[in-house]
Amino acid sequence: MHDTLKRVFGFQSFRPNQKVIINHILKKRDVFAVMSTGGGKSLCYQLPAKIMEGTTVVISPLISLMKDQVDAALGNGIAAAFLNSSLSSEEMSAVNHKLHNHALELLYIAPERFAMPNFLESLRSVPLSLFAVDEAHCISEWGHDFRPDYLNLSNLTRAFPNIPVAAFTATATPNVQDDIINKIGLRTPYIVRASFNRPNLFYQVKRKKEVGSQILEFLREHGNEPGIIYRTTRDSVAKLAEFLVSNGISALPYHAGLEGEVRRANQEAFSKDKVNVIVATIAFGMGIDKSNVRFVIHADLPKNIEGYYQETGRAGRDGELANCILFFAVQDISKIRYFIDQVQDGVERSIVMHKLNQMVAYASHYVCRRRQLLGYFGESYPEENCGACDVCVGMVEKVDATVDAQIVMSAMARTDQRFGINHIIDIVTGANTSRIRELNHDEVKTYGAGRHKEKDHWRFIVDELLAQEAIVQDGGQYPVLKLTKKGSNILYGREAVTALKREEVKKRTKLPKGIHYESFDEALFERLRLLRIKFAEEQQVPPYIIFSDMTLHEMCVYYPATLTDMKKISGVGDVKLQRYGADFISVIRRYLNENPGISIPDKQPSPVTVNEIPLKRTGNTIEKTYKLFKQGLSVKEIAEIRNLAISTISGHMETLIRGGRDVEIDRLIDPARRESIEKLFRKLKTWNTAPLVDGTNGKVSYEEAKLVRAYILRKAR
Repeated sequence: MHDTLKRVFGFQSFRPNQKVIINHILKKRDVFAVMSTGGGKSLCYQLPAKIMEGTTVVISPLISLMKDQVDAALGNGIAAAFLNSSLSSEEMSAVNHKLHNHALELLYIAPERFAMPNFLESLRSVPLSLFAVDEAHCISEWGHDFRPDYLNLSNLTRAFPNIPVAAFTATATPNVQDDIINKIGLRTPYIVRASFNRPNLFYQVKRKKEVGSQILEFLREHGNEPGIIYRTTRDSVAKLAEFLVSNGISALPYHAGLEGEVRRANQEAFSKDKVNVIVATIAFGMGIDKSNVRFVIHADLPKNIEGYYQETGRAGRDGELANCILFFAVQDISKIRYFIDQVQDGVERSIVMHKLNQMVAYASHYVCRRRQLLGYFGESYPEENCGACDVCVGMVEKVDATVDAQIVMSAMARTDQRFGINHIIDIVTGANTSRIRELNHDEVKTYGAGRHKEKDHWRFIVDELLAQEAIVQDGGQYPVLKLTKKGSNILYGREAVTALKREEVKKRTKLPKGIHYESFDEALFERLRLLRIKFAEEQQVPPYIIFSDMTLHEMCVYYPATLTDMKKISGVGDVKLQRYGADFISVIRRYLNENPGISIPDKQPSPVTVNEIPLKRTGNTIEKTYKLFKQGLSVKEIAEIRNLAISTISGHMETLIRGGRDVEIDRLIDPARRESIEKLFRKLKTWNTAPLVDGTNGKVSYEEAKLVRAYILRKAR
């Protein structure tokens, strides 16, 4: 196992859960694994495919992704192919010929093939090692992406009783998990429920106002980073893509209404880094396996948390920081509810509505986004502050909701905690209903205490208290509200409660950007990236199939100048070393000769946490800024000479200060002003610049805050 891991895939160690899953597959035991996107699911069946005798058959609904998956496997020296409707009859014959001549280690197929009796019969004559069911949640009608074609897989274990089956998904609640296992007929499977936590993803919810302009502002702040924007309808996809292009953004649309050839071309352009942004419908599965997606934006409210989690999971598959932004407006709820109301089946309608309510709670509550997502999948998050969502880093505006919470809980307590949400709100708002009069609840002390505010406000307060576990719903079809210990503390003034401010926050906040798990030489990275593009274009594959960004970043930290050193880089297996090693080493050696002062570290890579502020190596562009600064020019003058934004030059100065270069800080910021900003940082007890800028109502700029932060951190070394 370890030899294959290093030799074929170029990895020095397994990720969590991979080794135990592969061990059980090699022992021919069925497996069910829930692993988050980017958790390394594909290796769990690709590595056994290399070791076991026979062909591993991978069932996947993502036809558009199969070619990239096969290209990636071939790139590692695995004999792989795919069968789906995109192939011509001649191409299908060629793949079948390889299959029946035992020349394939890995075969990707679409689920509808199992509806073809001839195909099943043909598989019986082939030595098989494993069936791997990818995106296994598609077989469950309780999941978010049910596909009827997947029901054909219910015959799998009966048709091939001696072949192990491994089912993988990134999103499954415990109920969906049980449904998948039963539908496929897995035989006492080894079950893995890996953590759903993606620590490199930064979650943020923003109030939607003019969403096109809001997205454009974000894209301009994030340069040429690749990302996906989701919209609900085809029309909104087309309009947003057109708007972005008209404003100079490299963007393309992607939805089911486009011609197949256009859709494929647009996806390929995104996969191959020829376009930065793809705008897509939420309902249409894109099948993107691109590892360096730096952001996923939802411009409309998703229908459920499973879909939202899976879609955000397409960001940061390389393990580096990525942003997940949801633009939320109350109007989105009514749009989705309109379609839910069209559902005929009452039970199904109730389930879908419940899922929507959970999604709304995620978007509107003052609770750590990460804790809410993990809690949905039955996982608890132990930390008070995740450090990587807008709530935890103070990017959202909060208000004290203690008094309103006490009004609600007082009404609950004075009616013996025997009533549901609507009745409690009726009491608080002083509603004149027959039920309130019959129960004499118009005589309760809290009756009408909240009549000065709308019912929607009190529903918001109840939802917030439920989210923060100050109250709970108890009971079946007609649940009543009950106080928890935390709720009692709030009611009797022993604890306060805060909530998100409901109206649009006017303060301008910025997401952390450009933070990587290792500092790396940006100038060298650009050279290696261009070499990677050259190979990718020659072979007609996406660049990440040659080497991922993470692999290139590691090269730009450790500067491998020999084949022995190159083999130590994560993601460089024997085949890739043989194909590309000499060329990449040649570029690195040339770069080292041009920059003789570079210090090459000895130690093995050790990722920093997303809360740390890593130091990037200075590239040529930053050196030019430094040279001009040493000549006595100001930031503004340097920006004008270099035709760059002042914020860009300030960013160069920040990097130079943190790198220990001789920078006269008093030339950048007045000493008295610098001292006052230092005091604010220490008072706030955070290195995040947003709370400081917001706390001064913008009187301290982001550029000033970053320069002072760099100066403080440099002094502390």
